[in-house]
Parts: sequence; C-alpha cells; structure tokens
Amino acid sequence: MKLWGGRFAAGPSEMFERFSGSLHFDRRLIDADIRGSQAFARALEQVGILTAEERGRIVDAFEAMRQEARALEFFDGATDEDVHTLVIRKLKERTGGLAEKIHTGRSRNEQVSLDVRLWVREECDSIRSLISALMEALVALAERFPDAVIPGYTHLRRAQAVLWPHYLLAYFEMLARDHERFGEARRRANILPLGSGALAGSGFPFDRAAIARDLGFEGVTANSMDVSADRDFALDFLYAATTTMLHLSRLAEDWILYSSEEFGWMELGDGVTSGSSLMPQKKNPDSLELIRGKSGRVAGCFHSLMMTVKGLPLTYNRDMQEDKEPLFDAADQLSGSLQMARAVADSVTLSAAKALRGAEESWVVATDLAEALARSGTPFHQAHQIVGALVLESIRQGKKPADWTAAELAAFNPQFSPDFARLLAPAEGMKSREILGGTGPQSVAQALLRARERLAAMRV
Repeated sequence: MKLWGGRFAAGPSEMFERFSGSLHFDRRLIDADIRGSQAFARALEQVGILTAEERGRIVDAFEAMRQEARALEFFDGATDEDVHTLVIRKLKERTGGLAEKIHTGRSRNEQVSLDVRLWVREECDSIRSLISALMEALVALAERFPDAVIPGYTHLRRAQAVLWPHYLLAYFEMLARDHERFGEARRRANILPLGSGALAGSGFPFDRAAIARDLGFEGVTANSMDVSADRDFALDFLYAATTTMLHLSRLAEDWILYSSEEFGWMELGDGVTSGSSLMPQKKNPDSLELIRGKSGRVAGCFHSLMMTVKGLPLTYNRDMQEDKEPLFDAADQLSGSLQMARAVADSVTLSAAKALRGAEESWVVATDLAEALARSGTPFHQAHQIVGALVLESIRQGKKPADWTAAELAAFNPQFSPDFARLLAPAEGMKSREILGGTGPQSVAQALLRARERLAAMRV
C-alpha cells in the first residue's frame, strides 16, 4: 500500500519502485517505528481523533506486530516501499479501516526523523557500553604489567622511556573522549520531532511535551522546517564513530608494529591472528589490520552523508533517504571493531624484558640527563648541547648508555657529577616525572586508580 496516490492517475513504474525502495535496509527501524506509532496513537486520542477503545486496539495491534517482527520471517514476501508502509499495511490487516486514522496529522518526514532519532539514541547507548568495555580491558592489561618500561616514540623513533600502563592510558583517554562524544550525539538526537508535520507544523493541537515524555525524549524541536531538513544528529553520530575508529586504527597500527619481529615485545593471542596459506611460519595480525581497514570505511560513511546534505535546499528532499545505509554500516563496523579490539587486548602478552632492552639500547635517557643538568644549574640549551655531544660520541664508539661509568661521564664533561650515572637506566629518569599526567611511577599508579573510578562511574 502507498501512503499517497490520490493526485496520480497512474502508479509508479516498476523500475522506479525498485530504484526508490528502502525496505531492504530501513527494516531495522521497525521497532522504533512501531514504538513511535504507539505513542502517536495515544496522542491522537488526546486530540479526539481516536477513542480510548480505538487507541487500545491500535496500540495492542502494534505491540503484537512488534513481538512478531523479532522473527526474520516477519518480512518474508514483503514488497512494501519502506518500513513505514509495511507497518501500516500490517496494521490494516489487524484493525481494518481503523488503520486509516493512524497517519492523521503526521508526515512521513517527521516519522522518519523520529525513527532514526530513537535508533541513534539506543545505538549510542550500546556503543558507549562497548567503548567502556574496551577501556576496562586496557586498564586490566596495564595492571598485568604495572612496572614494565617501554620506549615511547616520536616520528617512530625511540624518544623517552615510559611505563607500559602510561602508554595504555593514553588510549584510555582517547576512548574516554569517544565515550563523551557519543553521549553528546545521544543528547542531540534525543529531541522529539513529532508535531512538525511535513515542514510547517501539524494542524492538530498535539501536546508535544507529553509525547516527548511518553517516548523518553528530553525536549521537543523548536522549528518544523529544521526538523524536515535536519540530519545533523546523524552526522554527529557518524563523526563520533569516525573519530573512535581513528583511535582504534592508531592502536591497531601500534600493536601491528610492536608485535612484529622488528620490535618483538608484544605477542597477540592465537585466537585473534591467522596464518599463511603458503608460509608455515607466519602469525599475521589480521584482526588489527581489519580494524585499521574498517576505519576508512566508517570515515567514508561520514563523508557520504555530508556530501548528500551539503547542497540540499530547505526542507525535505528524497536525497535524505541516503542517510540510513551509511549510518547503519558505520554503526555495525564500529561495534564489531570495538568488540574485536577488546578481544585483542585480552589476548596480548607483553615481553617486558624485550621492551626494556629496546629502551636500554637506545638513548631514551638523553632528556633525563639534560634536565638533570638543568636542575643542577646548567642552562638548558647548554645541557642539551652537552648531552647531544655525549650521544654523538657514544655512536662513534658504539656504546650504549649503560656502557658509560660515572668516571667516564665526568671525564667527558665535568658537569656530570657521579650521581648522574644512575640516570643511564631508563627506569630512574622516569622517577623525575611525577607531575600530574606524567609517567612517574607514583603518578601512573594514581592514574590507574582514577581510571578505575571513572570506569565505575560510567557503569552507574
């Protein structure tokens, strides 16, 4: 059945129906569509379009349909234009001519906006739960190796030594921001559009605030034309999804490198890796590579919708039907990637000795030495030059930091007092970094405690 047609002498062509149909993807909105229609039936009773008995029949029919829709066969043989026409057709099968009243004063424009907002609201809740689960896994992985020292990198060159938990907490912070972003996306979607009509507002005196309370919305939209044209809430969701996938991609890239033979201080579990069809020795990080690859796919979904809406005149245009497939695909890929990343984190084994050796064999202690000189009174620019010269001499002689004795340091430059030799061990220099947010052992221990507290607050 169509929700329109009186103005047309003939129906749409078969080609147009195939081209414009959306049931194959918007069917996943059916639960939201039914719940929204139940609330609308209650609103219609309040303005005298439905009697209490009629409202009861419609709401009950919708509820039975909602339960049946959980089975895949519910859609068998459906040739409806979209999920909204399918729902109305099935309502008519249950209630006869009474179903003709359910669309009184309601446009499909606002109905679509309502359905997608309900779906986005619930998807944000689900994704936030997955994000916090991954954050939990990272904290647990940090706690498994609380004292491990690893090289920190800039430009993919060993830069300064950091604690393993400090490194993982960097991703914890990224994911915490992602968690907040989805909370904001949820807040922006959680505004009731019903009552806006097609673009000019409904001609019936609905109590929009009451409908909002019925459906759990925080408020109502302020402009009916904006509702008909708006997909900002979907873009907010897609931006949050894209940023989260960027963070997952960066984590994946790190761990692909760190688990390679060239780095060799991480190992991924067998359950999240694969082998080669030709090379028996291979253990490939396919799970992480797929996460990295899917980040581009989700970013593409974001840009797809941006390009769809960028030039649309007010208000509604059929182009906006193209919002759902990128929205659904991004949500699916993000949810799968978050679950996969958690499984990878649960599987990781750190070779703390190899990681420490990577730090000890390089000059990650150089800044520690320069800052110690500065604390002893040497201007930092001079301290930087002195330590740089020490590094250059070490390269010429093939010496690692640990190869220098206190006497040799003093002989190289008298500003190196005997106690400077202890700073040649990466773990020692970190003890000077007890500033809030730094990698000092006490600071990191406190950061882990705060991370646990923040996770507990997310679960409330």
